[in-house]
Amino acid sequence: MSIWDRLGEFITRVSSSTSSGIADVVEAVRTVFSGDADLRRRVAFSVAMIALSAKMAKADGIVTQDEVRAFQEIFEVPPKETRNVARLFDLAQRDVAGFETYAERMAQLCGSGHSNCVMLEDILDGLFHIAKADGLVHEREGHFLHRIAEIFRIDEAHYESIMARHVNLGAGDPYVVLGIERGKPFEEVRKRYRKLVSDNHPDRLIARGLPQEFIKIATTRVAAINAAYEMIERGLRHA
Repeated sequence: MSIWDRLGEFITRVSSSTSSGIADVVEAVRTVFSGDADLRRRVAFSVAMIALSAKMAKADGIVTQDEVRAFQEIFEVPPKETRNVARLFDLAQRDVAGFETYAERMAQLCGSGHSNCVMLEDILDGLFHIAKADGLVHEREGHFLHRIAEIFRIDEAHYESIMARHVNLGAGDPYVVLGIERGKPFEEVRKRYRKLVSDNHPDRLIARGLPQEFIKIATTRVAAINAAYEMIERGLRHA
């Protein structure tokens, strides 16, 4: 049974048996999947992505077709499950709780409790992918994403690294993407690059709870890391 089948069953259950606030949803994930920690992580990730995407859309004030397509690129929702995903999206948008409350609850549900938690980075990366879909990250989306990062305990340097994979920050951009200072010896740049590629291999992401269906996040991240490294390598070769 795919993650979408399990998620569909869960959304149906939550919609019919709770008042549909974020507290109910989080408690339902913990309760329904209490006997399967791996499945609970995958469902929690999925719920967090859908709910926070809904809150970001509400904060921005409009959902564009580009953002819908970007959402579908990450999620690849089977046609039979689109209605259930839409139900959870609508529940999150209608919930009177603000996005900060959602982010705090999702951090408790998905996170490790440590700074720069990789699972929460995966969620933030997915939100950036959706936010930039119409060509740029708008000011309100930028404030939303930065505040999410603060709640997720993603430090500023790490946040800038994540943002640089999606937004052109200028001449220093490739170094920011790799999270390394300009001027470091090339061997250190290469070592850092290889570690990032290894850490972000799709198999690693799946092992920590990213559902197979959402592997688009991993492939776009590795593509950005590769592009940054190649840009640095070309620059040093021609220096």
